[in-house]
Amino acid sequence: MIQTKTIDGVLLRDMIVAGAAMLEKNREAVDALNVFPVPDGDTGTNMSLTMTSATREMCQKEYLNAGEAAAAMAKGALRGARGNSGVITSQLYRGFARALDGVERITPVQFAAALKSGAETGYKAVMKPKEGTILTVARVIAEEAVKQAERAPEDYDALFTNILTTGEKILKKTQQMLPALTQAGVVDAGGRGLLLIYMGYAACLRGEDLPTAPEGDEQAAPTFEDDHDALGEIKFAYCTEFLIQNLYPDILEEDIDSFRRRLNRIGDCVLVVGDLGLVKVHVHTNEPGKALEYGLSLGELVNLKIENMVQQRRDNQAAAAKKAEEEKPVKEYGMVAVSLGEGFNNIFKDLTVDSIVEGGQTMNPSIEDLSDAIEKAHAKTVFVLPNNGNVILAAQQAAQLAENKKVVVIPTKNVAMGIAAAIAFQPDMDVDENAAAMEEAAQRVRTGTVTYAVRDTDIDDLHINEGDIIGLYNGAIHTVGNSVHDVTRDLMKAIVTEDDELITVYYGKDTAEADAQALTDELADLYGDCDVEMQMGGQPLYYYLVSVE
Repeated sequence: MIQTKTIDGVLLRDMIVAGAAMLEKNREAVDALNVFPVPDGDTGTNMSLTMTSATREMCQKEYLNAGEAAAAMAKGALRGARGNSGVITSQLYRGFARALDGVERITPVQFAAALKSGAETGYKAVMKPKEGTILTVARVIAEEAVKQAERAPEDYDALFTNILTTGEKILKKTQQMLPALTQAGVVDAGGRGLLLIYMGYAACLRGEDLPTAPEGDEQAAPTFEDDHDALGEIKFAYCTEFLIQNLYPDILEEDIDSFRRRLNRIGDCVLVVGDLGLVKVHVHTNEPGKALEYGLSLGELVNLKIENMVQQRRDNQAAAAKKAEEEKPVKEYGMVAVSLGEGFNNIFKDLTVDSIVEGGQTMNPSIEDLSDAIEKAHAKTVFVLPNNGNVILAAQQAAQLAENKKVVVIPTKNVAMGIAAAIAFQPDMDVDENAAAMEEAAQRVRTGTVTYAVRDTDIDDLHINEGDIIGLYNGAIHTVGNSVHDVTRDLMKAIVTEDDELITVYYGKDTAEADAQALTDELADLYGDCDVEMQMGGQPLYYYLVSVE
């Protein structure tokens, strides 16, 4: 039973943390709701990483004011938004926070209104919103929440009972709203993720136990590299300082001398000064914990300070590099491409792409990742190649956030389209001419991809078993079989026409070069009127990506 009648900033933070934890706990289950049985279902992962960014921003300080806490949450969600599901989640929070601007404590009526504002903002962020998605779930929950709050304006328990009940009902209906969901026999993954977040809210308000909230993206945290040879003159990394006061009654001057010798064994630049009244300590060491332990054997420790000198050097070098980058002349044009795989990365570099953002099918880059890459391009106009349908919306949001430059997003849905667009770029044409030429070149490319099924399913007239090799033509499953070679060859029959001139075979990191060469030679024999090329893409999960022009 929820007893509270208002929510302040601290309680709102706890609710968001609980919602993030509930989503993370069920992340893999949400990923598994992917409509296509390909090994890149990432809705749960993208939403969870977005929520992690939101909680990290909220937890940087204690907000007593609910409106300020909501604003921090929305800022963090936007900075860390990944994929379409993550971007939409960030927009739900953006509208939610906007409705709470200036609100110190949230009433049920205000909470419901904020949900409605979030849903409206989410719909506005999508060019052509479809019903049966996370947007539908957010909208219907918000509409019913507003009605419930009008009936019981001080009853949070009734409000959240209504939110969860309504959420389950509308989530089940999503399966009938979109044909793809109906055929796959699943509900919308984003909608399920949103409902899990709301379940976390309710559990927090009701005092139910939850798993610990995710600490954050560990890959983003700087780590100490314990390689002293590579670090040059910095042999001991941690500058450790503290005072020892209230020394124990049995401590003698000889004990302080012994303490100094012990520090010299674990570091250098040792300074131990003082007497039995107070001792000041300074040491450079790789074992600051031991230094503190030795000090504790003498008395109480105060004014502790431990600084990572290696990280300080990195920061200084990064600052110097940033300054040098800022002082470089600003170019007229720059390009940013999203890419995953050593081969594709090298291809884009050869095509003079300025910034490459790691990501794609298995890990969508965040808005912040894309924004950073746009800034690094150091150009007045930057063309962005998302190269994945699930990254386009994030790229468009990053474009809106860019300052003092024009950003043009070319809606490329795969790397083959991105390569064609990059080739079409001409530095002597104006922005609009380039944008038109790049988009036209991208649209001329038809693509086939070959991967494997991660679960049993029925799509159209195809029955697919887990482990089957599947071929997709422009994103739709076309061919199923047991052989990568045979599926790829059969897929090409559907793609290649009499008017085509070029076939490019990009092989993935799990495909042997010899196998790729054999397939390329066979395709050259089958399609004698086409030039057939082979390139190492290095993409994970997908054996081949084949482009036809």
